[in-house]
Amino acid sequence: MERSIVRNIVINFAGAVAPTFVSLVTVPTYIHLLGAERYGVINLVWALIGYFSVLDLGTSLATENQIAKARAANDDSIEPIFWSAWFMNLGTGIIGGALIYAGTIVYITYGVKIEPTFQHEVMASLPWIAVAVPIANVTWVFAGAITGVECFRSYNINQTLGTALFQLLPIAAIFCFSPSLAIVIPAAVIARLVAGLLLGVAAIRALGIRRMRMPQWHLMLGLFRYGRWLLMFSGANMIASTLDRVFVGGLLGARFVTYYATPQNLINRLNLLPLAIVRTLFPRLSAASREDADALAHHALAFLNGAFTPCVIVALFALKPFLLLWLGAQLAASAPVASVLILGVWLSGQSSILGSLLQAQTHPAAVASVSWLQLPFFTGALWCGIHWFGIMGAAVVVVLKALLDYSVLLAFSRLHAWTIVRNLLAHLTFLLVALALADSISALLPAIVVALVLSAANFGMSLHGSSELRVALYRLWLRVVPSSGRARG
Repeated sequence: MERSIVRNIVINFAGAVAPTFVSLVTVPTYIHLLGAERYGVINLVWALIGYFSVLDLGTSLATENQIAKARAANDDSIEPIFWSAWFMNLGTGIIGGALIYAGTIVYITYGVKIEPTFQHEVMASLPWIAVAVPIANVTWVFAGAITGVECFRSYNINQTLGTALFQLLPIAAIFCFSPSLAIVIPAAVIARLVAGLLLGVAAIRALGIRRMRMPQWHLMLGLFRYGRWLLMFSGANMIASTLDRVFVGGLLGARFVTYYATPQNLINRLNLLPLAIVRTLFPRLSAASREDADALAHHALAFLNGAFTPCVIVALFALKPFLLLWLGAQLAASAPVASVLILGVWLSGQSSILGSLLQAQTHPAAVASVSWLQLPFFTGALWCGIHWFGIMGAAVVVVLKALLDYSVLLAFSRLHAWTIVRNLLAHLTFLLVALALADSISALLPAIVVALVLSAANFGMSLHGSSELRVALYRLWLRVVPSSGRARG
């Protein structure tokens, strides 16, 4: 991979790590101030808002794709594309806000088991929940535009500020007023509004936009034609990514959502490196030829496995002690569930690179159709898993779906599958061994030793098989070790 790509991956990774620390600090405070059930309800509210993100119609990724191509071609269509996407997402966001207003009433009343007091608090904040949808839709256009021109430093600074506001402003509102959801939800929406405005200003500066333009219908139609397949491609996955929480809330109650979603949110932070790679690659994949894009995706998969798998091995051993320290014994009891979910996060990281290649280079209609076709089966499997095995059943079903998604994306990507699968199976073997040993070793010192030995062995295997990882490590060494030190050596 080019040096600029590696640099941007580092920038995106660093930009994702900073908000993670904010979340780690604030989540125990939220649970302490709100209680397990209120915090579970908030998770369900954001999951419901996530469902209506499908009304983005794929415009944000289409904007990033089209702006990246316009930048590579050095034409003057960037500004019209930006404003056409902005107006388009503002309109669909307003429609989504009206729909979620009605949908939340039905869901909170009939779809989830929560106390009447909490129902009234959510109902009181309904207008704010509705406003959150157009805010999110417009913010995604800003994000797509600024990453389309590869201004990742500015994007990540604004993302970090936005996450800090989103986490801290509701806590301040709790201390100033009360721990009611009718206070916390509006404060969170206001934080997202401020963060969206900051990102919008940064995007306008990055694109060099000087004035507002009216939308151009042919550009909106082009964004929709491209975005509708991205919508189908990602829409089913967006629904599936929150369906487990919704079913846990509906079948077991809001309190169990906290036991399931809190460790799940933690381990999802492990996906920072895959997300950084995908965010960096998508503009390049959009502007590259198919042959160059295939080679770039192949190298990215090898690099990801080598750098990411050792981190996941360490996480499997560190998970239970960290949950005990972070949240206490009651929530740490869900550590086995979180350990299983880690495998799903690892598989999703592989899938995200394949999905990015398909979105940037091909017409993903067939893959989108498969995603929607498998959604009813996933829904049925989730219901059965939770009904019979509780939250562990949900975790196992999520991992099986991640494996199926990876298989489908690999088949449609038309890469050299056997080389990729062989590499994946070797790393997956390490993870399964780590999962079994982490569950059986309770003493801290032996667990640390085994985790370090396994991760070192896995990294050594990756260095032997990946020239990309060797080059990246050598470049890092050149940066860390002063030239005078190398000369003396």
